[in-house]
Amino acid sequence: MDIRQAIHDRPMRWPQIAVVAICIMLTMIDGYEIIVMPFVMPHLAKAWGLGPVEVGYLLSASVLGMAIGAVVISPLADRIGRRAHILLCLLLISGGMLLSASAQRLDELIMCRAFAGLFIGGVIASINVLVSEYSSEKRRGVVMGLYGIGLPLGSALAGSAIAPLVAHFGWRGPLACGGLLTLAMAAIVFPLLPESVEYLIERRPRRALEKYNRIAAWLGYAPARELPAPARRGDGPAVAAALRAIFGQAMLRRTACLWLGYAGLIAAFYFANTWTAKLIADASGDAALGVHVGMLIMIGGVAGALVFAALSLRLPPLLVTALILLAGAAVFSLYAACFRQLDVAVPLSMLVGLCASGGVAAFYAVSPSLYPAFVRGTAVGLMLGFGRAVSVLVPVWTGYMLTFGWTPAQLYRLYGGVLAVAAVFVLLLARSGRAAASQADPVGLA
Repeated sequence: MDIRQAIHDRPMRWPQIAVVAICIMLTMIDGYEIIVMPFVMPHLAKAWGLGPVEVGYLLSASVLGMAIGAVVISPLADRIGRRAHILLCLLLISGGMLLSASAQRLDELIMCRAFAGLFIGGVIASINVLVSEYSSEKRRGVVMGLYGIGLPLGSALAGSAIAPLVAHFGWRGPLACGGLLTLAMAAIVFPLLPESVEYLIERRPRRALEKYNRIAAWLGYAPARELPAPARRGDGPAVAAALRAIFGQAMLRRTACLWLGYAGLIAAFYFANTWTAKLIADASGDAALGVHVGMLIMIGGVAGALVFAALSLRLPPLLVTALILLAGAAVFSLYAACFRQLDVAVPLSMLVGLCASGGVAAFYAVSPSLYPAFVRGTAVGLMLGFGRAVSVLVPVWTGYMLTFGWTPAQLYRLYGGVLAVAAVFVLLLARSGRAAASQADPVGLA
């Protein structure tokens, strides 16, 4: 039996659901990492006397690492396997976060944050692809939406834990806690997370059939005497085939639309998540209110992932993605108009999080199945890297804009416009998918 096809065609079984649950826990690390520095920043900035530009560089350090890691580290998953790649990255993330907690100077802290970000950026593509590959075709949009709650949920839990950790251990406490939690997740992944079936079939590493049959037994299917035929055609060197699968012919337009749409979404996402808490704290003079607003954004993010999952039951995932981005453009503009009215702006923060994190869940859902299995880790990693290469400029650029006299309201209007442009690229992606009639359409392009 081809268990790859069984996974895709049959109802999901409990082991597949367990894979999704573990991967949700793993993405919570990404959510924790994204929000931990913005939340400790008021305490760190006060302790070290940092100005807006220095704050911006520090906020961008881990994002820069994520961008590089997504491009450089993610492709390793297509060579060594998703499981081994995830384990390696978790161990190095833990080391980077623990080193960050012990940093004594600004440049040292920036380097440690970038190091941790390098492997966070690298691991997310593997996690994303693994969830997609263990999901059935019928429920992939819903499953990927549920998977998307991990990032905002991790951030929300980080927000609730940071205050007591800072109270007892100072700003270093949340960073050390993140390193220990990551190490604990590696201990869970080692015995429980299986390898990608698609990877075993397409790449055929050593003892591939043995591992394949072990997964088959775990899923409740009969063992096989030989591996199913790979979907990839033997047409030239691996690198050339990978480049054709991502950039060749009809895929070039689809890849460009996907990357540009994701870059716009992720720029707005990082602006909302890295600066909103501090901007509200500065406007109100109350650092605790800033943390509260950051928490509301994260709670809204959990709701956004669930909204995407629910809408994907009825509508094509790409259409849902475009709708969430357009809603985000409207919400950011409304937030700009109400920023100084704190009684309105504070509860409205939940809608900011809903649209921003809902958009992230949407792109996680639609991206893996656009590409063949043998290049998914590379393709998704490049998308993440491109988006984060853009977003790495956002915290620093925002710091400069504030220094030059831009108001928070103007910045929210700007990023609302960015979300509207991102929605246009998603609609173009859907149109290019309909035009590519000869290609499979597993993510609802039609």
